[in-house]
Amino acid sequence: MKARKAPIRTCIGCGASSDKRGFVRVVRTPEGDVVVDPSGKSNGRGAYVCADLECFEAAVRRRRFSSALRVNMNEDDTDRLREAFERLLVG
Repeated sequence: MKARKAPIRTCIGCGASSDKRGFVRVVRTPEGDVVVDPSGKSNGRGAYVCADLECFEAAVRRRRFSSALRVNMNEDDTDRLREAFERLLVG
């Protein structure tokens, strides 16, 4: 039996490529909400960010979430996403 290749993903903040387990997935749900997906398996369009606050902030500065998830994000959405991301890193 062949060994499965590990899925490779790219960080939208810094552009680093690695195994998907090293990243945090952010997903746009079918309802249009943008949330942090700790399981990495939620339905919806996803984008990956390194588990590092600097990469998250770089993605916000460059408006990468809006383009990767094909959604318009306002300041409130970004703040809510930042809080969820920080909780995931701490917990």
